[in-house]
Amino acid sequence: MGSASYFLTHPHQLRTNSPTFPAENPAGGLKLVTIANHSMKIKFCGAAREVTGSAHLIELDDHFKILLDCGLYQGGDDDGKASDDKPLAQFNEKWLFDPREIDCLVLSHAHIDHTGRVPKFVADGFRGKIYSTHATRDLCAIMLLDSAKIQEGDAERDNRHRALNEKEKEPLYTTEDTAAAMRQFASYNYEQWFHVHPDVRVMYRDAGHILGSASVTLEIKEKGRIVRFGFTGDIGRPNRPILGDPLPMPEVDYLICESTYGDREHESGPNEVEHFLKIVHHTCVEKKGKLIIPAFSVGRTQEIVYMLDKLNHAGRLPKVPVFVDSPLAVNATQVFENHPECFDSEVHRYMTENENPFGFNDLFYIRSSEASKKLNDIHKPCIIISASGMMNAGRIRHHLLHNIENHRNTFLIVGYCTPNTPGGQLRDGAKSLHVMGQYKQVLAEVEVMDSFSAHGDRVEMLDFLKNQKNSCRKIWLVHGTIDRQEKWRDYLLAEGFKNVGIPALGDEEVLE
Repeated sequence: MGSASYFLTHPHQLRTNSPTFPAENPAGGLKLVTIANHSMKIKFCGAAREVTGSAHLIELDDHFKILLDCGLYQGGDDDGKASDDKPLAQFNEKWLFDPREIDCLVLSHAHIDHTGRVPKFVADGFRGKIYSTHATRDLCAIMLLDSAKIQEGDAERDNRHRALNEKEKEPLYTTEDTAAAMRQFASYNYEQWFHVHPDVRVMYRDAGHILGSASVTLEIKEKGRIVRFGFTGDIGRPNRPILGDPLPMPEVDYLICESTYGDREHESGPNEVEHFLKIVHHTCVEKKGKLIIPAFSVGRTQEIVYMLDKLNHAGRLPKVPVFVDSPLAVNATQVFENHPECFDSEVHRYMTENENPFGFNDLFYIRSSEASKKLNDIHKPCIIISASGMMNAGRIRHHLLHNIENHRNTFLIVGYCTPNTPGGQLRDGAKSLHVMGQYKQVLAEVEVMDSFSAHGDRVEMLDFLKNQKNSCRKIWLVHGTIDRQEKWRDYLLAEGFKNVGIPALGDEEVLE
Protein backbone atom coordinates (compact mmCIF):
# COMPACT_ATOMS: atom_id res chain seq x y z
CA MET A 1 0.00 0.00 0.00
CA GLY A 2 1.22 3.54 -0.66
CA SER A 3 3.50 4.90 -3.36
CA ALA A 4 7.20 5.74 -3.39
CA SER A 5 6.37 9.44 -3.12
CA TYR A 6 4.43 8.74 0.06
CA PHE A 7 7.50 7.19 1.66
CA LEU A 8 9.60 10.22 0.67
CA THR A 9 7.24 12.46 2.63
CA HIS A 10 7.18 10.12 5.63
CA PRO A 11 10.82 9.05 6.13
CA HIS A 12 10.23 8.04 9.74
CA GLN A 13 7.96 5.27 8.48
CA LEU A 14 10.78 3.39 6.75
CA ARG A 15 11.37 0.09 8.52
CA THR A 16 13.47 -2.98 7.92
CA ASN A 17 12.20 -5.07 5.00
CA SER A 18 11.78 -8.17 7.12
CA PRO A 19 10.46 -7.24 10.56
CA THR A 20 10.71 -9.92 13.24
CA PHE A 21 8.21 -10.18 16.07
CA PRO A 22 9.18 -11.47 19.51
CA ALA A 23 8.87 -15.20 20.07
CA GLU A 24 6.77 -14.66 23.17
CA ASN A 25 5.48 -11.56 24.89
CA PRO A 26 4.60 -11.27 28.60
CA ALA A 27 0.91 -11.76 27.86
CA GLY A 28 1.44 -14.87 25.77
CA GLY A 29 1.47 -13.39 22.27
CA LEU A 30 2.31 -15.01 18.94
CA LYS A 31 5.33 -17.14 18.15
CA LEU A 32 8.29 -15.84 16.15
CA VAL A 33 7.07 -14.60 12.75
CA THR A 34 9.24 -13.13 9.99
CA ILE A 35 7.41 -11.51 7.09
CA ALA A 36 9.15 -10.84 3.80
CA ASN A 37 6.15 -9.25 2.11
CA HIS A 38 4.58 -6.84 4.56
CA SER A 39 0.96 -7.41 5.53
CA MET A 40 -1.49 -5.50 7.65
CA LYS A 41 -1.21 -6.32 11.35
CA ILE A 42 -3.18 -5.69 14.50
CA LYS A 43 -1.77 -5.54 18.02
CA PHE A 44 -3.89 -5.45 21.18
CA CYS A 45 -2.31 -2.90 23.50
CA GLY A 46 -5.06 -2.43 26.10
CA ALA A 47 -8.52 -3.59 27.26
CA ALA A 48 -7.51 -7.14 26.36
CA ARG A 49 -9.28 -9.46 28.82
CA GLU A 50 -9.87 -6.29 30.87
CA VAL A 51 -12.65 -3.71 30.70
CA THR A 52 -10.52 -0.55 30.69
CA GLY A 53 -7.38 0.86 29.05
CA SER A 54 -8.57 0.74 25.43
CA ALA A 55 -5.75 0.76 22.83
CA HIS A 56 -5.61 -1.21 19.58
CA LEU A 57 -2.85 -0.75 17.00
CA ILE A 58 -3.29 -1.31 13.28
CA GLU A 59 -0.15 -1.31 11.12
CA LEU A 60 -0.65 -1.12 7.38
CA ASP A 61 1.53 -2.90 4.85
CA ASP A 62 3.53 0.34 4.30
CA HIS A 63 4.05 0.59 8.10
CA PHE A 64 1.63 3.47 8.60
CA LYS A 65 0.39 3.01 12.18
CA ILE A 66 -3.12 3.85 13.36
CA LEU A 67 -3.95 3.67 17.07
CA LEU A 68 -7.59 3.14 17.98
CA ASP A 69 -8.20 4.74 21.40
CA CYS A 70 -5.62 5.57 24.04
CA GLY A 71 -7.30 4.79 27.34
CA LEU A 72 -6.30 4.85 30.96
CA TYR A 73 -6.42 1.62 32.93
CA GLN A 74 -8.93 2.11 35.75
CA GLY A 75 -10.01 -0.15 38.52
CA GLY A 76 -7.48 -0.20 41.32
CA ASP A 77 -7.91 -0.07 45.08
CA ASP A 78 -9.78 2.65 46.95
CA ASP A 79 -6.88 5.02 46.33
CA GLY A 80 -7.29 4.58 42.59
CA LYS A 81 -4.10 2.59 42.03
CA ALA A 82 -3.70 -0.80 40.42
CA SER A 83 -2.66 -3.53 42.83
CA ASP A 84 1.08 -4.23 42.82
CA ASP A 85 0.51 -7.95 42.40
CA LYS A 86 -1.38 -7.45 39.13
CA PRO A 87 0.39 -7.39 35.76
CA LEU A 88 -1.47 -4.17 34.90
CA ALA A 89 0.04 -2.26 37.84
CA GLN A 90 2.38 -0.39 35.48
CA PHE A 91 0.07 -0.31 32.46
CA ASN A 92 -0.48 3.44 32.48
CA GLU A 93 3.25 4.19 32.70
CA LYS A 94 4.42 2.06 29.79
CA TRP A 95 3.59 1.52 26.12
CA LEU A 96 3.52 -1.61 24.00
CA PHE A 97 4.67 0.57 21.09
CA ASP A 98 6.73 3.71 20.55
CA PRO A 99 4.43 6.77 20.58
CA ARG A 100 6.82 8.54 18.20
CA GLU A 101 6.13 5.91 15.51
CA ILE A 102 2.32 6.22 15.60
CA ASP A 103 0.97 8.25 12.68
CA CYS A 104 -2.54 9.03 13.89
CA LEU A 105 -4.92 8.36 16.77
CA VAL A 106 -8.61 7.66 16.17
CA LEU A 107 -10.84 8.00 19.26
CA SER A 108 -14.20 6.29 19.63
CA HIS A 109 -15.50 8.41 22.51
CA ALA A 110 -14.45 10.55 25.46
CA HIS A 111 -14.59 8.19 28.44
CA ILE A 112 -11.26 8.18 30.27
CA ASP A 113 -10.76 4.45 29.80
CA HIS A 114 -10.67 5.25 26.05
CA THR A 115 -8.87 8.63 26.08
CA GLY A 116 -7.18 8.99 29.46
CA ARG A 117 -3.58 8.50 28.30
CA VAL A 118 -3.78 10.94 25.37
CA PRO A 119 -1.81 13.72 27.14
CA LYS A 120 0.95 11.26 28.08
CA PHE A 121 0.89 9.89 24.53
CA VAL A 122 1.62 13.39 23.20
CA ALA A 123 4.15 14.14 25.94
CA ASP A 124 6.00 10.93 25.04
CA GLY A 125 6.44 11.94 21.42
CA PHE A 126 3.25 11.44 19.41
CA ARG A 127 3.00 14.22 16.81
CA GLY A 128 0.13 13.08 14.56
CA LYS A 129 -3.50 14.11 14.46
CA ILE A 130 -6.07 13.00 17.01
CA TYR A 131 -9.39 12.31 15.28
CA SER A 132 -12.76 12.40 17.04
CA THR A 133 -16.34 13.58 16.70
CA HIS A 134 -17.07 17.20 17.62
CA ALA A 135 -18.76 16.32 20.93
CA THR A 136 -15.94 13.93 21.86
CA ARG A 137 -13.41 16.73 21.34
CA ASP A 138 -15.41 19.09 23.57
CA LEU A 139 -15.79 16.46 26.29
CA CYS A 140 -12.09 15.57 26.10
CA ALA A 141 -11.21 19.22 26.66
CA ILE A 142 -12.78 19.10 30.13
CA MET A 143 -12.28 15.43 30.99
CA LEU A 144 -8.57 15.27 30.20
CA LEU A 145 -7.96 18.51 32.09
CA ASP A 146 -9.79 17.04 35.08
CA SER A 147 -7.75 13.85 34.77
CA ALA A 148 -4.51 15.86 34.64
CA LYS A 149 -5.44 17.70 37.82
CA ILE A 150 -6.06 14.33 39.49
CA GLN A 151 -2.64 13.08 38.32
CA GLU A 152 -0.95 16.22 39.64
CA GLY A 153 -2.85 16.03 42.92
CA ASP A 154 -1.98 12.36 43.42
CA ALA A 155 1.71 13.06 42.81
CA GLU A 156 1.69 16.01 45.20
CA ARG A 157 -0.02 13.96 47.92
CA ASP A 158 2.37 11.03 47.49
CA ASN A 159 5.39 13.33 47.61
CA ARG A 160 4.22 14.88 50.87
CA HIS A 161 4.24 11.43 52.47
CA ARG A 162 7.28 9.89 50.76
CA ALA A 163 10.28 8.69 52.72
CA LEU A 164 13.51 10.70 52.53
CA ASN A 165 15.21 8.10 50.35
CA GLU A 166 12.22 7.72 47.99
CA LYS A 167 12.35 9.22 44.52
CA GLU A 168 9.97 12.12 43.98
CA LYS A 169 6.91 11.02 42.05
CA GLU A 170 6.02 12.71 38.76
CA PRO A 171 2.40 12.94 37.62
CA LEU A 172 1.45 10.70 34.72
CA TYR A 173 0.86 13.94 32.82
CA THR A 174 0.16 17.59 33.55
CA THR A 175 -2.37 20.25 32.62
CA GLU A 176 0.24 21.63 30.19
CA ASP A 177 0.43 18.21 28.50
CA THR A 178 -3.34 18.25 28.14
CA ALA A 179 -3.33 21.68 26.51
CA ALA A 180 -0.69 20.47 24.04
CA ALA A 181 -2.74 17.35 23.23
CA MET A 182 -5.90 19.33 22.52
CA ARG A 183 -4.07 21.30 19.83
CA GLN A 184 -3.65 18.07 17.85
CA PHE A 185 -7.39 17.29 17.65
CA ALA A 186 -9.30 17.24 14.36
CA SER A 187 -13.03 16.57 14.67
CA TYR A 188 -15.69 15.36 12.25
CA ASN A 189 -19.43 14.78 12.01
CA TYR A 190 -21.10 11.39 12.01
CA GLU A 191 -21.51 9.75 8.60
CA GLN A 192 -18.66 11.78 7.08
CA TRP A 193 -15.76 9.95 5.41
CA PHE A 194 -12.35 11.56 5.95
CA HIS A 195 -8.82 10.46 5.01
CA VAL A 196 -6.11 9.72 7.58
CA HIS A 197 -3.76 8.38 4.86
CA PRO A 198 -3.95 8.46 1.04
CA ASP A 199 -5.27 4.90 1.05
CA VAL A 200 -7.32 4.96 4.26
CA ARG A 201 -10.56 6.74 4.98
CA VAL A 202 -12.53 6.67 8.22
CA MET A 203 -16.17 7.17 9.13
CA TYR A 204 -17.82 7.71 12.49
CA ARG A 205 -21.34 6.41 13.12
CA ASP A 206 -23.43 7.09 16.22
CA ALA A 207 -22.88 4.35 18.81
CA GLY A 208 -25.50 5.67 21.25
CA HIS A 209 -23.18 5.16 24.25
CA ILE A 210 -22.39 8.69 25.48
CA LEU A 211 -22.49 12.12 23.88
CA GLY A 212 -20.38 11.97 20.71
CA SER A 213 -19.65 8.25 20.97
CA ALA A 214 -19.06 6.44 17.70
CA SER A 215 -18.21 3.19 16.04
CA VAL A 216 -15.20 3.47 13.74
CA THR A 217 -15.11 2.08 10.20
CA LEU A 218 -11.82 2.14 8.26
CA GLU A 219 -11.83 1.54 4.52
CA ILE A 220 -8.32 0.49 3.51
CA LYS A 221 -6.94 0.08 -0.01
CA GLU A 222 -4.45 -2.75 0.12
CA LYS A 223 -2.80 -4.69 -2.72
CA GLY A 224 -5.50 -3.80 -5.23
CA ARG A 225 -8.43 -4.58 -2.93
CA ILE A 226 -10.58 -2.79 -0.36
CA VAL A 227 -10.45 -4.06 3.23
CA ARG A 228 -12.98 -2.76 5.73
CA PHE A 229 -11.92 -2.78 9.37
CA GLY A 230 -14.32 -1.97 12.18
CA PHE A 231 -14.11 -1.01 15.84
CA THR A 232 -17.39 -0.93 17.74
CA GLY A 233 -16.06 1.30 20.52
CA ASP A 234 -18.60 0.92 23.30
CA ILE A 235 -22.00 -0.16 21.98
CA GLY A 236 -24.84 1.84 23.47
CA ARG A 237 -28.42 0.88 24.10
CA PRO A 238 -31.60 1.46 22.12
CA ASN A 239 -34.51 3.35 23.65
CA ARG A 240 -32.39 5.09 26.26
CA PRO A 241 -33.07 8.71 27.20
CA ILE A 242 -31.19 11.71 25.78
CA LEU A 243 -29.12 10.07 23.02
CA GLY A 244 -30.07 8.54 19.70
CA ASP A 245 -30.10 4.76 19.33
CA PRO A 246 -26.89 3.01 18.26
CA LEU A 247 -26.75 2.54 14.49
CA PRO A 248 -25.35 -0.69 13.00
CA MET A 249 -21.97 -0.29 11.36
CA PRO A 250 -21.34 -0.84 7.64
CA GLU A 251 -20.44 -4.44 6.87
CA VAL A 252 -16.74 -5.03 7.57
CA ASP A 253 -14.15 -7.76 6.98
CA TYR A 254 -12.55 -7.54 10.44
CA LEU A 255 -14.07 -6.26 13.66
CA ILE A 256 -12.88 -5.37 17.17
CA CYS A 257 -15.93 -5.70 19.41
CA GLU A 258 -16.61 -4.76 23.01
CA SER A 259 -17.94 -7.37 25.44
CA THR A 260 -18.61 -5.62 28.76
CA TYR A 261 -22.08 -7.16 29.25
CA GLY A 262 -21.74 -10.11 26.89
CA ASP A 263 -23.07 -12.52 29.49
CA ARG A 264 -26.36 -10.90 30.53
CA GLU A 265 -29.48 -8.89 29.78
CA HIS A 266 -30.46 -5.61 31.46
CA GLU A 267 -33.62 -4.66 33.30
CA SER A 268 -36.26 -3.24 30.98
CA GLY A 269 -36.90 0.50 30.75
CA PRO A 270 -40.46 0.82 32.17
CA ASN A 271 -39.53 -1.19 35.26
CA GLU A 272 -36.47 1.00 35.70
CA VAL A 273 -38.38 4.19 36.53
CA GLU A 274 -40.65 2.45 39.04
CA HIS A 275 -37.72 0.61 40.61
CA PHE A 276 -35.82 3.87 40.92
CA LEU A 277 -38.80 5.68 42.47
CA LYS A 278 -39.27 2.84 44.95
CA ILE A 279 -35.64 3.19 46.09
CA VAL A 280 -36.02 6.99 46.41
CA HIS A 281 -39.23 6.65 48.43
CA HIS A 282 -37.85 3.89 50.67
CA THR A 283 -34.65 5.79 51.46
CA CYS A 284 -35.77 9.43 51.58
CA VAL A 285 -39.37 9.10 52.81
CA GLU A 286 -39.53 5.89 54.85
CA LYS A 287 -35.99 5.83 56.29
CA LYS A 288 -35.46 9.61 56.07
CA GLY A 289 -31.93 8.95 54.87
CA LYS A 290 -29.60 9.90 52.04
CA LEU A 291 -29.70 8.21 48.65
CA ILE A 292 -26.13 8.32 47.35
CA ILE A 293 -25.56 7.48 43.70
CA PRO A 294 -21.98 6.95 42.50
CA ALA A 295 -22.08 7.87 38.82
CA PHE A 296 -19.55 8.76 36.17
CA SER A 297 -19.62 12.49 35.46
CA VAL A 298 -20.27 12.09 31.74
CA GLY A 299 -23.34 10.26 30.50
CA ARG A 300 -24.64 8.46 33.57
CA THR A 301 -25.02 11.61 35.67
CA GLN A 302 -26.90 13.47 32.93
CA GLU A 303 -29.21 10.50 32.38
CA ILE A 304 -30.08 10.33 36.09
CA VAL A 305 -30.61 14.10 36.26
CA TYR A 306 -32.86 13.95 33.20
CA MET A 307 -34.93 11.18 34.82
CA LEU A 308 -35.21 13.19 38.04
CA ASP A 309 -36.18 16.28 36.05
CA LYS A 310 -38.99 14.40 34.29
CA LEU A 311 -40.23 12.88 37.57
CA ASN A 312 -40.18 16.29 39.22
CA HIS A 313 -41.99 17.84 36.24
CA ALA A 314 -44.65 15.12 36.53
CA GLY A 315 -45.04 15.72 40.29
CA ARG A 316 -43.86 12.20 41.20
CA LEU A 317 -40.55 13.01 42.91
CA PRO A 318 -40.58 13.45 46.70
CA LYS A 319 -39.63 17.02 47.64
CA VAL A 320 -36.01 16.44 48.65
CA PRO A 321 -32.91 18.35 47.55
CA VAL A 322 -30.79 16.75 44.83
CA PHE A 323 -27.07 17.54 44.74
CA VAL A 324 -24.78 16.86 41.77
CA ASP A 325 -21.43 16.89 43.55
CA SER A 326 -18.84 16.88 40.77
CA PRO A 327 -17.25 19.87 39.03
CA LEU A 328 -16.64 17.67 35.99
CA ALA A 329 -20.30 16.68 35.87
CA VAL A 330 -21.29 20.35 35.98
CA ASN A 331 -18.97 21.14 33.06
CA ALA A 332 -20.05 18.03 31.16
CA THR A 333 -23.72 18.97 31.51
CA GLN A 334 -22.90 22.30 29.86
CA VAL A 335 -21.26 20.39 26.97
CA PHE A 336 -24.44 18.30 26.66
CA GLU A 337 -26.48 21.50 26.40
CA ASN A 338 -24.17 22.65 23.58
CA HIS A 339 -24.76 19.51 21.48
CA PRO A 340 -28.51 19.07 20.99
CA GLU A 341 -27.73 17.48 17.61
CA CYS A 342 -26.87 14.33 19.59
CA PHE A 343 -30.24 14.22 21.41
CA ASP A 344 -33.02 11.87 20.47
CA SER A 345 -36.52 12.97 19.47
CA GLU A 346 -37.89 12.38 22.99
CA VAL A 347 -35.60 15.01 24.50
CA HIS A 348 -36.44 17.48 21.75
CA ARG A 349 -40.15 16.98 22.43
CA TYR A 350 -39.62 17.34 26.18
CA MET A 351 -37.66 20.57 25.65
CA THR A 352 -40.76 22.14 24.09
CA GLU A 353 -42.38 21.83 27.55
CA ASN A 354 -39.28 22.28 29.70
CA GLU A 355 -36.48 24.32 28.18
CA ASN A 356 -33.74 22.87 30.40
CA PRO A 357 -33.91 19.06 30.78
CA PHE A 358 -31.03 19.14 33.26
CA GLY A 359 -32.35 21.54 35.88
CA PHE A 360 -35.25 22.03 38.33
CA ASN A 361 -35.82 24.03 41.52
CA ASP A 362 -34.60 21.37 43.97
CA LEU A 363 -31.50 20.50 41.92
CA PHE A 364 -28.16 21.97 43.00
CA TYR A 365 -24.85 21.66 41.18
CA ILE A 366 -21.86 21.67 43.54
CA ARG A 367 -18.51 22.96 42.29
CA SER A 368 -16.38 23.91 45.31
CA SER A 369 -14.80 21.42 47.67
CA GLU A 370 -16.05 23.51 50.62
CA ALA A 371 -19.67 23.13 49.49
CA SER A 372 -19.06 19.43 48.93
CA LYS A 373 -17.79 18.97 52.49
CA LYS A 374 -20.88 20.70 53.87
CA LEU A 375 -23.00 17.89 52.41
CA ASN A 376 -21.55 15.69 55.18
CA ASP A 377 -23.29 17.94 57.73
CA ILE A 378 -26.73 17.41 56.19
CA HIS A 379 -28.80 15.07 58.34
CA LYS A 380 -32.04 15.22 56.41
CA PRO A 381 -33.24 13.25 53.39
CA CYS A 382 -31.52 14.12 50.13
CA ILE A 383 -30.12 12.63 46.95
CA ILE A 384 -26.41 12.98 46.19
CA ILE A 385 -24.97 12.10 42.77
CA SER A 386 -21.18 12.07 42.79
CA ALA A 387 -18.23 10.67 40.85
CA SER A 388 -16.59 8.35 40.26
CA GLY A 389 -18.94 5.52 39.43
CA MET A 390 -16.60 2.83 40.78
CA MET A 391 -16.06 4.80 44.03
CA ASN A 392 -12.28 4.51 43.76
CA ALA A 393 -11.64 8.18 43.05
CA GLY A 394 -13.24 11.60 43.36
CA ARG A 395 -15.62 13.10 45.92
CA ILE A 396 -17.73 9.96 46.18
CA ARG A 397 -15.02 8.47 48.40
CA HIS A 398 -15.80 11.10 51.06
CA HIS A 399 -19.51 10.35 50.85
CA LEU A 400 -18.70 6.66 51.17
CA LEU A 401 -16.50 7.32 54.21
CA HIS A 402 -19.13 9.43 56.01
CA ASN A 403 -22.30 7.53 55.09
CA ILE A 404 -21.63 3.80 54.67
CA GLU A 405 -22.11 3.02 58.37
CA ASN A 406 -25.55 4.65 58.62
CA HIS A 407 -28.39 2.15 58.13
CA ARG A 408 -30.78 4.95 57.05
CA ASN A 409 -28.75 5.58 53.90
CA THR A 410 -28.73 3.73 50.58
CA PHE A 411 -25.96 3.47 48.00
CA LEU A 412 -27.40 2.90 44.53
CA ILE A 413 -24.88 1.45 42.07
CA VAL A 414 -25.93 2.19 38.50
CA GLY A 415 -23.22 0.66 36.34
CA TYR A 416 -20.32 -1.71 35.94
CA CYS A 417 -17.59 -1.64 38.58
CA THR A 418 -14.28 -3.46 38.34
CA PRO A 419 -14.35 -6.19 41.03
CA ASN A 420 -11.47 -4.85 43.19
CA THR A 421 -12.88 -1.31 43.46
CA PRO A 422 -15.12 -0.25 46.38
CA GLY A 423 -18.07 -0.22 44.00
CA GLY A 424 -17.26 -3.73 42.82
CA GLN A 425 -16.91 -4.95 46.39
CA LEU A 426 -20.28 -3.49 47.35
CA ARG A 427 -21.85 -5.11 44.29
CA ASP A 428 -20.43 -8.44 45.47
CA GLY A 429 -21.94 -8.06 48.96
CA ALA A 430 -18.94 -6.89 50.99
CA LYS A 431 -19.64 -6.48 54.72
CA SER A 432 -16.73 -4.09 55.27
CA LEU A 433 -14.61 -1.75 53.15
CA HIS A 434 -11.23 -0.08 53.29
CA VAL A 435 -12.00 3.57 52.55
CA MET A 436 -9.34 6.27 52.50
CA GLY A 437 -7.18 4.42 54.99
CA GLN A 438 -10.04 3.42 57.30
CA TYR A 439 -12.01 0.20 57.67
CA LYS A 440 -15.75 0.76 57.60
CA GLN A 441 -18.67 -1.60 58.20
CA VAL A 442 -21.28 -1.71 55.44
CA LEU A 443 -24.45 -0.83 57.35
CA ALA A 444 -26.14 1.25 54.65
CA GLU A 445 -28.33 -0.57 52.14
CA VAL A 446 -26.81 -1.30 48.73
CA GLU A 447 -28.97 -1.42 45.61
CA VAL A 448 -27.86 -2.23 42.05
CA MET A 449 -29.57 -1.07 38.85
CA ASP A 450 -27.71 -2.20 35.75
CA SER A 451 -30.52 -0.87 33.58
CA PHE A 452 -28.79 2.52 33.73
CA SER A 453 -25.79 1.03 31.98
CA ALA A 454 -24.70 2.83 28.82
CA HIS A 455 -23.41 -0.50 27.48
CA GLY A 456 -25.65 -2.74 25.45
CA ASP A 457 -26.40 -6.16 26.89
CA ARG A 458 -25.84 -9.33 24.87
CA VAL A 459 -29.18 -9.16 23.04
CA GLU A 460 -28.71 -5.47 22.22
CA MET A 461 -25.13 -6.03 21.07
CA LEU A 462 -26.20 -9.01 18.94
CA ASP A 463 -28.80 -6.83 17.25
CA PHE A 464 -26.06 -4.25 16.57
CA LEU A 465 -23.83 -6.94 15.01
CA LYS A 466 -26.37 -8.97 13.01
CA ASN A 467 -25.46 -7.42 9.67
CA GLN A 468 -21.83 -8.53 10.12
CA LYS A 469 -22.60 -12.26 10.22
CA ASN A 470 -21.89 -12.97 6.55
CA SER A 471 -19.23 -10.37 5.81
CA CYS A 472 -16.98 -10.51 8.86
CA ARG A 473 -14.02 -12.88 8.57
CA LYS A 474 -12.80 -12.41 12.16
CA ILE A 475 -14.08 -10.78 15.35
CA TRP A 476 -11.82 -9.99 18.30
CA LEU A 477 -13.50 -9.47 21.67
CA VAL A 478 -12.08 -6.74 23.90
CA HIS A 479 -13.31 -4.57 26.79
CA GLY A 480 -14.51 -7.31 29.08
CA THR A 481 -13.40 -9.74 31.75
CA ILE A 482 -12.40 -13.14 30.39
CA ASP A 483 -15.38 -14.95 31.92
CA ARG A 484 -17.85 -12.60 30.24
CA GLN A 485 -15.92 -12.70 26.98
CA GLU A 486 -16.02 -16.49 26.87
CA LYS A 487 -19.80 -16.44 27.35
CA TRP A 488 -20.19 -13.69 24.73
CA ARG A 489 -18.01 -15.66 22.29
CA ASP A 490 -20.09 -18.80 22.80
CA TYR A 491 -23.28 -16.78 22.36
CA LEU A 492 -22.02 -15.32 19.06
CA LEU A 493 -20.90 -18.72 17.79
CA ALA A 494 -24.30 -20.18 18.63
CA GLU A 495 -25.87 -17.34 16.61
CA GLY A 496 -23.87 -18.26 13.52
CA PHE A 497 -20.72 -16.10 13.74
CA LYS A 498 -17.79 -18.23 12.64
CA ASN A 499 -14.45 -16.82 13.84
CA VAL A 500 -14.40 -15.16 17.25
CA GLY A 501 -11.18 -14.66 19.21
CA ILE A 502 -10.26 -13.33 22.65
CA PRO A 503 -6.78 -11.74 22.42
CA ALA A 504 -4.50 -11.30 25.40
CA LEU A 505 -2.60 -8.10 26.12
CA GLY A 506 0.24 -7.72 23.61
CA ASP A 507 -1.06 -10.29 21.14
CA GLU A 508 -0.36 -9.53 17.47
CA GLU A 509 -2.06 -10.95 14.43
CA VAL A 510 -1.16 -10.70 10.76
CA LEU A 511 -4.10 -10.21 8.43
CA GLU A 512 -3.40 -12.10 5.20
